[in-house]
Amino acid sequence: MSKVKEIKEQIWLEKFDCFSITGKDSKRFLNGITTGNIIDLNNKVLKTCWLSPNGILKSLLEINCLENKLEVIVFAGNTSEIRKYFNDITFPSDDVSLSDTFSINRFQLIDDMNSWRITQPIFFNNEDKKYDSYYSNPNSMNANDLQLWKINQAIPSLDSEINGKNNPLELGLTDLIDFNKGCYLGQETMSKIRNVSSLKKEIRIWTAKDKDLNLKYSNMEIYNNKNKEKSVGYITSIYKLDSRIIKGLAMIKRKYLDKENYLFSDNFGQISIEKSVGSTFL
Repeated sequence: MSKVKEIKEQIWLEKFDCFSITGKDSKRFLNGITTGNIIDLNNKVLKTCWLSPNGILKSLLEINCLENKLEVIVFAGNTSEIRKYFNDITFPSDDVSLSDTFSINRFQLIDDMNSWRITQPIFFNNEDKKYDSYYSNPNSMNANDLQLWKINQAIPSLDSEINGKNNPLELGLTDLIDFNKGCYLGQETMSKIRNVSSLKKEIRIWTAKDKDLNLKYSNMEIYNNKNKEKSVGYITSIYKLDSRIIKGLAMIKRKYLDKENYLFSDNFGQISIEKSVGSTFL
């Protein structure tokens, strides 16, 4: 009789950049920029994407809807670039005002079995008394464990998976896009990909199988076999543990995902490919 794996809850506590948007046009303004439905957001936290006009993921955001303002938490992205764009497209007639950037502490209960997107986070400032108690809690994840957990969740990082090449559907963020809302930046591309199921690649976790890992190569390409007959993708993130590189994230061409149990990397030899806990795909 197999044992049921116990789900152990842990505390994810991390500091992020944040800025506020105020004014009666705030929801309409943000709704036209991001992929989520901001209009219907009331006293909740919404995970959403900011895209380029051609649908490339530029930033992963969380919108904290408060009574008199929207807090924009830069979950992954370039805060200065985001604020500059938001400021540049604000018309004088818009009742929209952006605050300066400040830091905010983000708290969330997580586990290894479920997606990071199923539970709502809580936000508070350094001055909040709760911060010290959460920070010193024995269930709070340390930096190394948190990094590994994020890999297993396939959470994209700036300059790794958010690299000017990948769209949110390829990164398993389909549920962060509202395909029924009105126009937003990148909407045409998202609708086209969804309607014709034209994803060419998907994010995956890779794990090195060889004991002796060869680190002298800088080639991040992934091949179908040791003979490197075909390039099937590329590594985007690498996780190090005790001076050993064991796993990371990679973008893999879809047509090779179901055909090969193992792929090959110059750096890491034979690697296995698996889906993440936190990604969804078309």
